[in-house]
Amino acid sequence: MTLRFTFDGHEISCDAGASIAAALTAAGHRAFRETDRQARRGIFCGMGVCQDCLVTIDGRPNQRACMTEAREGLTVQTQVARPPLSPPQPRTLTPRRLTPDVLVVGGGAGGLSAAIEAKKAGADVVLLDERKVPGGQYYKQDADPKRPPLDAQQTEGGALVAAARQAGVQILPQTEVWGAFDGPEIMATGPEEVYAIAPEKLIVATGAYERPAMIPGWTLPGVMTVGAAQTLWRSYRTLPGKRVALFGNGPLVAQVALELAEGGADVVTLAEAAPPAWHRLPAALDMSRRDPALSRKGLNMLAKLRRRGIRPVHHALPDRIRQTDAGLEVTYTAAGRSGTVVADAVCLNYGFQPQNEILRLLGTDMTFDSRFDHLRVTRTGTCETTTPGVYAVGDCCGLGGAPAAMVEGRIAGRAAVGAAPVPADTAELARHRAFQTALWRVYAATLPHPESAAPETHICRCEEVTKADLDAALAEDPTDIGALKRATRVGMGRCQGRYCGPAVAGIMARRSGRPLEDLSFFAPRVPVKPVDIAAITAAEALLEGEGD
Repeated sequence: MTLRFTFDGHEISCDAGASIAAALTAAGHRAFRETDRQARRGIFCGMGVCQDCLVTIDGRPNQRACMTEAREGLTVQTQVARPPLSPPQPRTLTPRRLTPDVLVVGGGAGGLSAAIEAKKAGADVVLLDERKVPGGQYYKQDADPKRPPLDAQQTEGGALVAAARQAGVQILPQTEVWGAFDGPEIMATGPEEVYAIAPEKLIVATGAYERPAMIPGWTLPGVMTVGAAQTLWRSYRTLPGKRVALFGNGPLVAQVALELAEGGADVVTLAEAAPPAWHRLPAALDMSRRDPALSRKGLNMLAKLRRRGIRPVHHALPDRIRQTDAGLEVTYTAAGRSGTVVADAVCLNYGFQPQNEILRLLGTDMTFDSRFDHLRVTRTGTCETTTPGVYAVGDCCGLGGAPAAMVEGRIAGRAAVGAAPVPADTAELARHRAFQTALWRVYAATLPHPESAAPETHICRCEEVTKADLDAALAEDPTDIGALKRATRVGMGRCQGRYCGPAVAGIMARRSGRPLEDLSFFAPRVPVKPVDIAAITAAEALLEGEGD
């Protein structure tokens, strides 16, 4: 079914189920909002993390285009830098108290697997997921259930979602967690309800988001993460642009390049930071030995790219992106040589950051993993964290991959209801982890470093804090990351430091010579994501009523 809405007075047509971001991208609109400095922004993360694709819908500002479903007759407008102050539109949210045996936060591979296992053991299980259809970033599902799956990966994800529903898991879609308190107690908002949830056991499976390259131009409309481009295609059958350039590190970049090419895009550049796999033959052979099937899948993917005339450029890093009349012009360096390419969309991925805000709020112990430049959750063999009754699975604990997340989910789901792990699961998890270790030995590379960024580069994309601003504040020798935040507003934007925080923490740690730890980062705070004031007032009414 086709529906229509308007954007800045222009009629937009799209398929039912499309997000507003997908519909606008398909219609050639890449800029959705203005910043305080009159810069234009569009879709970047594609998963509701960056808060950059904000639009005004029917007079209501601050709506994420990537997470909002298009509907017939909407009036969508570019969000100006400072929307006029006006009374908020009335919104009634029903407060609900839930006390399940097991609460799972996150509907990806790990969360779905955990929920299924706990439910099979007889527990009352509730699963919260931000998206309309669960599946997570690995198993991205089509927003239109009538369309056939794109491939075996999407089919497998659909089967996992169906299995959770058939098992009787209560799935609450389009429900976002914004608070976590001791108990544990979780606060979340759905389309029409506000939830205060006090489970017996909590399983956190919130996944990860992508780390970009902080270079001049990375905030321009049309520049997005590799995962955002994949979501546009896999969930909405929308190409990020006709001409697409991909720069990054790891197998996801090549996978998405192939998917977009098969969808009709012209992949003008596929740039990989690492050398070719044959340069690291022992690691490649070890990877193949650990998981022959997955290794064959990777080789087949590269062969398909070659048949389409797409050959990765290795030892390559982007230097600068600028808007020209012809499109986005990317200057890059590959094996010491400079190159330039022009595209409609530029996709970046240089690793992942765990979405661990809930776990940090609950006081879970973490250690810094220098291999992947992020925090890794301390867990037992059953995936229980140092916070009693709280389990964590998948990439929110540190990069591990979807196959490992599924096994961790099964282990945690059983443990949460008092069942012992299955020995086969334990052995399979060890194999997946060994494969990941070998994989990232193959893809080891020197990645873009924030210290080497040009002065005009935005380090904090929300508050538009540049590297020059940061350097000026660092010259005053701030005592900690909080002092730097107060001096520059870095990390004070709507994404709450999810992009600039890790970069700034690393800069300060290297300046001081101290190792990174949990306290090196911005402190997590409630709400962990921007939330409607109606949700907070409804939650307060619920909790005050219980206190009476």
